[in-house]
Amino acid sequence: MASLLATCACSSSTTSLSRRFSSLQSISSGTSRGPFRIPPNSSRPTCLSTENKYALRAIVNETSVSEPPQGVGESESDLVTSLKLKLLNAVSGLNRGLAANEDDLGKADSAAKELESIGGPVDLSSNLDKLQGRWKLIYSSAFSSRTLGGSRPGPPVGRLLPLTLGQVFQRIDVVNKDFDNIVELQIGTPWPIPPFEVTATLAHKFELIGDAKIKIVFEKTTVRPTGSFSQLPPLDLPRIPDALRPPSNTGAGEFEVTYIDSDIRITRGDRGEIRVFVVA
Repeated sequence: MASLLATCACSSSTTSLSRRFSSLQSISSGTSRGPFRIPPNSSRPTCLSTENKYALRAIVNETSVSEPPQGVGESESDLVTSLKLKLLNAVSGLNRGLAANEDDLGKADSAAKELESIGGPVDLSSNLDKLQGRWKLIYSSAFSSRTLGGSRPGPPVGRLLPLTLGQVFQRIDVVNKDFDNIVELQIGTPWPIPPFEVTATLAHKFELIGDAKIKIVFEKTTVRPTGSFSQLPPLDLPRIPDALRPPSNTGAGEFEVTYIDSDIRITRGDRGEIRVFVVA
């Protein structure tokens, strides 16, 4: 990727980059791998930075590429974009991390560290609005344990329970300090009953600690049936009283935002897990 530093000024460089981008794999919700395509309604870009933007936009479901920070030259901006592509390529086809092996985990961590290094320290104390919005989880190293709890206890996926993980989102409201984890789940049922589909919203409150560390405190879970059972009312599951909680489940957690722009966010949790999000 170091060769992507130079700005393209001629058509031969653009042709070479097109071949490079056509080999990248798209982010998918499952384990399939396949080449992405530049949107058909886009005109052929004529320089490196533009082509990088179209490539990144195609990979993250038309997410627009952020403008480079002030003081960042064109070459460094191209490097940031190419490192985003490298990270997205490293985590593609891993089913959010559920299909990741040790080699996959190492490649994803290495690509994330490269982007974190060039991005520098994150300071949210003066610009918390960077967190605002709806973010889609595309990778979690914790999911390689094959449980939804990751390094913490959690329901197994595809083993003891016929449970299929769908899309996972984070919805963050910096004004009201709301931090919701939204998980789509499909629960297997005996034939001929259709699978039971639900969306579980785990509501938290959050606070910023220092410059980039986020502490979240769980409040409640709302389970909303979808699909064939969408006519059923939602169910609210309140927070378990602290006195009844096991020591391993305090209802709170912390993570550090190690990279963020208007396209991508990388976080590292209090148990070492890495998560990669794109704007939804």
